[in-house]
Amino acid sequence: MGFSQAISTCMAKYFTFSGRAGRSEFWWFYLFTILISWGASVVFVFTMPEDPVMASIMINLVTLVFGFPVFAAGSRRLHDIGKSGWWQLLTLTIIGIILLIIWWATDSQKEDNQYGSYLQE
Repeated sequence: MGFSQAISTCMAKYFTFSGRAGRSEFWWFYLFTILISWGASVVFVFTMPEDPVMASIMINLVTLVFGFPVFAAGSRRLHDIGKSGWWQLLTLTIIGIILLIIWWATDSQKEDNQYGSYLQE
């Protein structure tokens, strides 16, 4: 799956926490959200230098808008390796973030699992 296809797929599944997502879908979309967040930060800081509070609110709003589909894609990505999406709660701990990155980078289960059919990328 390519960059633009991953973005359109994840945005179409904005609140879809069921099913499976391949590595490329998740990582391309994650890269997109990082770039959007950085871009929003630059734009709002430079366009609102006299009002840093409003700039901060706008940056947080952009982060919130893209936060839900990132968690949905992360959940589907964990489903792809046979784990529950609830494991994303590990982001609340420092060591858990490392474990999640390893899981998100793990190759897909090559067979159907309880979360859906195998996706061939």
